[in-house]
Amino acid sequence: MSIITPMENLLKNKNILVGVTGSIAIYKALELIRLFVKAGANVRVVMSEEAKKFVTPLTFEAVSSNAVLHMGSENWSSDLNHIGVGQWADLFVIAPATANTINKLSNGIADNLLLQSALAYDRVKIIAPAANTKMYENPVTQASFKMLKLLNYKVVEPQSKVLVCNVEGKGALAEVSDIFYASCRELLKDEFWENRKVVVTGGGTIERIDSVRYISNFSSGKMAKNLALALYLKGASVCLLTTKEFDDLPKEIYQIEIESSDELQEYLIDCIRSAKKGVLTKPTLMDDSTPILIQKKPYLFMAAAVSDYSPKFPQEGKLKKDMLGDEWNLVLKKNEDILKSIDKEGIIAIGFKAEKDEKEALKNAKEMLLSKNLDAVCLNILRDENDFGSDLNEIEFVTRDGVKKLPLKDKLSISFEILEEAKKLDDNGDK
Repeated sequence: MSIITPMENLLKNKNILVGVTGSIAIYKALELIRLFVKAGANVRVVMSEEAKKFVTPLTFEAVSSNAVLHMGSENWSSDLNHIGVGQWADLFVIAPATANTINKLSNGIADNLLLQSALAYDRVKIIAPAANTKMYENPVTQASFKMLKLLNYKVVEPQSKVLVCNVEGKGALAEVSDIFYASCRELLKDEFWENRKVVVTGGGTIERIDSVRYISNFSSGKMAKNLALALYLKGASVCLLTTKEFDDLPKEIYQIEIESSDELQEYLIDCIRSAKKGVLTKPTLMDDSTPILIQKKPYLFMAAAVSDYSPKFPQEGKLKKDMLGDEWNLVLKKNEDILKSIDKEGIIAIGFKAEKDEKEALKNAKEMLLSKNLDAVCLNILRDENDFGSDLNEIEFVTRDGVKKLPLKDKLSISFEILEEAKKLDDNGDK
């Protein structure tokens, strides 16, 4: 996953405690802290003594702009101690976490300040392992992971690659962006969206003429991408059907790359059917041991720009221009209106409409709302500042009860606003 640029104020007023241990991957914690700070969070760091062999406390102080907690700085006249920092923090993120730290955490051992801080912190903790493959795969370490997952820890799984020790296998610290997103999700989750399945479609469909030519449109898929991300950060279980796969989204967003309108329709029906089955939650030691099936009403955000027409006689291979002649009459057939035709019983369906004609735009959106039996339409009137491919958008959220204008913002910010309006469409709340 590529490095991301977080939205400013995404984590405004959030307090994050980052624990760092003695791993060669510790330098990546500096990038993680930078992302947290850029997103508006307040960050403090607690270090094990082994961690100080790799990076000095001064370096972490410079990046976080806060005093670092370690053996030489613990202070009981302020909150710079293993009890006070936990009371201050909204989230505790341990990255990187060595095999030694993982095994001690699972057994309640607290023989350094970082472990003491973790033992005193009674809320969800994010842990990102970094270890030699054999140490990571050791049955003792694997048993520790199982215990930690039952003890209010959320594990950001490591990567498989060639490690610093020249061993190839699983154990490398997860991408910084994966740890960042997992942390944001924990801080921003919304009970309404949590454990709710949502299907999002995006991008312009591709209708093949032959093996090298096709009909499409200018849709970038950015609105769908940001909607999927906003939903993930709010806690939803997201399936993204897209013509443009995005490698900078969290891995937990299930992406299905599609091409044609026919392919979109096929996968969309399957995804909606699956969404109606609900989400099976995993137990923790704090819950009943039996998994619970949660069935909240699914949502569909149909942001894909589906081609109205497709070639009637698509060809295998490449059509040669000397066979086509000086003029080429391409015969098109009208595609089925997917959003209108799919069964929307038991789901909340929101369509997207891009318009250039400001005078007719709202009228057309209201007609779409009724003719396709939708719960809402996100009307996007295209102008220079929010044209195709732009990172900005403004939306008129159209329902049977009226129109709510969402002013021009970056597409992630406006996605969050769309979700707030979309919540009002479920008469049963979070049931």
